Amino acid sequence: MTYDATLSRVETYFDRTATKTWEALTSDAPVSGIRATVRRGRDQMRAILLSQMPRDLTGLRILDAGCGTGALAVKMASRGAQVVAIDISPQLIDIARRRAPDGSTIDWRAGDMLDAGLGTFDHVTAMDSLIYYSEADLAAALDALAIRTRGSILFTVAPRTPLLMAMWNAGKLFPKADRSPTMVPQSAARLSRRMDATLTPVTRVNSGFYISNAIAARG
Repeated sequence: MTYDATLSRVETYFDRTATKTWEALTSDAPVSGIRATVRRGRDQMRAILLSQMPRDLTGLRILDAGCGTGALAVKMASRGAQVVAIDISPQLIDIARRRAPDGSTIDWRAGDMLDAGLGTFDHVTAMDSLIYYSEADLAAALDALAIRTRGSILFTVAPRTPLLMAMWNAGKLFPKADRSPTMVPQSAARLSRRMDATLTPVTRVNSGFYISNAIAARG
């Protein structure tokens, strides 16, 4: 599936199928045991990505690529960053705007994170927003972002482990109409061979049903 086709499928999923689920997952509302592990894992990953950035972000322009309901964007803005937060789902952007603190200066946008019209940045974050793309499309997306980024691109992928590969292959047996966008497990070493940017593994978060690798890319 091409980048554009995957992007369209992700938009449809979050705008029509999973909006309410995602709104609850990213809030303080009670959730099931499985979703609670995902929430904890995402909280851990958000903290890890923030730890890889300067404590004082004053004056730095940062792209939150695939910002979802905006938790990471709000954290970066609270450190002084000028944040452009974009997501392919207008519904999630609406939730993010409603949740943003009064007086927030975050530039919320619905659209493609690779839009060159967004300009250049000091840093880019892409937490769990690039997990649906093929190895080739992911490498191309990261290189496209790196050209416009002076510092690091902090992103996450599902690790290419035997268990996740088995789950991924099993998922392909279901009819496309019955599936949400499927995470594509990635190997940092394989991905790096396709790219001009340099990749540096950061760490892995393993929290129940949330398993994700944090990686830093630099052009």
